[in-house]
Amino acid sequence: MSSHLPNASSSSSSPSSSSSSLGGTWILPDGRNSSLVRSGADLRPLAPVSPWDVALCVTGTLISCENALVLAALFYAPSLRAPTFILIGSLAVADLLAGLGLVLNFISIYALDTDLATLASVGLLIAAFSASVLNILAITVDRYLSLYNALTYNTERTLTFTYAMLALIWLVCVALGLLPALGWNCLADEARCSVCRPVTKNNAVALAVTFLLVFALIMQLYLQICKIAFRHAQQIAVQQHHFAAISTTKGVSTLSAILCTFAACWMPFAMYSIVADSSYPAIYTYATVLPATCNSVINPIIYAFRNPDIQKSLWLACCGCIPTNFSLRPRTSSDV
Repeated sequence: MSSHLPNASSSSSSPSSSSSSLGGTWILPDGRNSSLVRSGADLRPLAPVSPWDVALCVTGTLISCENALVLAALFYAPSLRAPTFILIGSLAVADLLAGLGLVLNFISIYALDTDLATLASVGLLIAAFSASVLNILAITVDRYLSLYNALTYNTERTLTFTYAMLALIWLVCVALGLLPALGWNCLADEARCSVCRPVTKNNAVALAVTFLLVFALIMQLYLQICKIAFRHAQQIAVQQHHFAAISTTKGVSTLSAILCTFAACWMPFAMYSIVADSSYPAIYTYATVLPATCNSVINPIIYAFRNPDIQKSLWLACCGCIPTNFSLRPRTSSDV
């Protein structure tokens, strides 16, 4: 989400009394050449660092660390190879790439500042965040199937379907990430830019509308999950009395929190991308992009760290032991 702010700095660098300029090069008092020196026409002041870009870079670093930890936990435990954990791992890879993309975007703005670096960072961000959203959709589909086809869920066909779904997701996302480098960009015509340069306005609108459709599908699937969970809970309640109802109510509350968090993170940026263009103040773009990136900070907490099996793997990987009060309660159909 490269929002290149216009260079607000002015050339106000005249040498101080303790240094002099010779042949276009700054000479320090001890005779050494400054590492910031450029000669002739290449001499220009460094652009001021935006605190918004720093916040995005820090967020990217946090995202990378969190999701690297998730991937380490999954690789440490060979038993975590069920479709659910494969999808969680794919989501962690997508968010890890998104975090690295945010860091690369910061570098491309303040260190490289070339069209190639801009296209590379934006392409990586588009592919990674698209994969993150689509992997959340895939996890939702997996949850739905695990309840709808509970008896046949843990079969080889389910594993094959999972791999096929992930292959399609990553193929689509890689193609989306390559579009800016293949010419679908506004580097040659700034008037066509969206709020995130160098993505064109049309492409940004298409991505935003696609997100809204994906979000609507996720909501519909979660609604079906709740219906199935309540039906299962009613069947179990005959034997377990009120326990199943309490468990299902807690599960529905968790789903509501997940959906609200997802919408709160992504909806502002999606709507803003549809109505705004490059003429809008950059601060509005930053104010909507930052919450969207924070969704990748929250994803490991929602989908990975809450899982008892992954918690166990993390304890074993980090400490080599499991706390005595740690329990692996088996999941039931009402644990949505």
